[in-house]
Amino acid sequence: MKTLLINIKELLQVRELAISKVSGAEMAILPKIDNAYLLIEDDVIADFGTMVNCPNIPVDKTIDATGKTVLPAWCDSHTHIVYAGNREQEFVDRINGLTYEEIANRGGGILNSAKKLNETSEEEIYNQSKVRLEEVMQQGTGAVEVKSGYGLTVDGELKMLRVIKRLAQNYPIAIKATFLGAHAFPTEYKENHAAYIDVIINEMLPKIAEENLADYIDAFLETGYFSVEETERIMEAGKKHGLIAKIHVNQFTAINGIAACVKHEALSVDHLEIVTDEDIEVLKNTNTIPVALPSCSYFISIPYTPARKMIAAGLPLALATDFNPGTTPSGNMNFVVATACIKMKMTPEEAINAATINGAYAMGLSQTHGSITKGKKANMIITKPLTSYYQLPYAFGSNLIETVLINGVEV
Repeated sequence: MKTLLINIKELLQVRELAISKVSGAEMAILPKIDNAYLLIEDDVIADFGTMVNCPNIPVDKTIDATGKTVLPAWCDSHTHIVYAGNREQEFVDRINGLTYEEIANRGGGILNSAKKLNETSEEEIYNQSKVRLEEVMQQGTGAVEVKSGYGLTVDGELKMLRVIKRLAQNYPIAIKATFLGAHAFPTEYKENHAAYIDVIINEMLPKIAEENLADYIDAFLETGYFSVEETERIMEAGKKHGLIAKIHVNQFTAINGIAACVKHEALSVDHLEIVTDEDIEVLKNTNTIPVALPSCSYFISIPYTPARKMIAAGLPLALATDFNPGTTPSGNMNFVVATACIKMKMTPEEAINAATINGAYAMGLSQTHGSITKGKKANMIITKPLTSYYQLPYAFGSNLIETVLINGVEV
């Protein structure tokens, strides 16, 4: 099957040579071709260039993209798409003045989602989750990481990871699974953290490894949740089962968690709404990428990740949605990109790089996703006619996507 896109006004994120990520000043550079063509063969990008050099070959389908922008599909490296029910009441509670911590202390938050998940059948969780997955695909996401973490029991965590595996088998989008048993301490372990960590390490992890249910391991490294020492134990245990760390850290407080993550060669450190100069120094010249979640900051009114300071220090940065029922009930990467520009003062070039090539890196997919490169998956967004790609973050409330291709096929 050959598909030819012609007369593309702007073809963005063109990388002749595959790169893993962009950092610092490089993030401001978004390579593009004006008046371009792009050839897809089966599920991969076969060729691209200017229309002057467009090949005259027989194809199965031609798409005229006159006036339109084409860019790689978004790579969302941090989500909690698999969950049961919702937390609408907590949304209202926050409006009425309760804090995240106060809601959690009275049985809300993660423990509320865990209760609902453990009361819901695997089939029903799958059916609820696939609706969310289909929605984010239509919004331009072509690769997504999905975490467990609302089970907090052996059966509950396995149930979530099996749902994630089933979604990956049934949908063309690339899905990476992350085991997040260390999301919160169940009520019965509130005074005995070591016992719950033993359950994670000695009961959950072996079964997950046996069924090959996860790619990564995560923990909520935060004051009142998992300490640095506890998270280190979990990262070490995950490594023994071949699971690389991707860690929630510095959402509310900075407690030297980033240094621990770097020491354990975490692929990513996610949230970073609070970042110290020491945190920035420890991230320099490492393989660990910071991931910002601006729609979480927007939804629960907490600070935004200091993108300008981090990019000025030469760091890479990825953007993701944090799609979850409590603090970010949206998987819309278009809104994330716009919010990064509006609230974090990232340029459109930086934000698009952060949501494509750097997002792919943050879930181990930079060899196959995140840029317009020959041999990579034909996952892309075709916009409606635009004045320029700056319109994507500028018109933040408009749906500017006309077509999404996943593996060369229209969603």
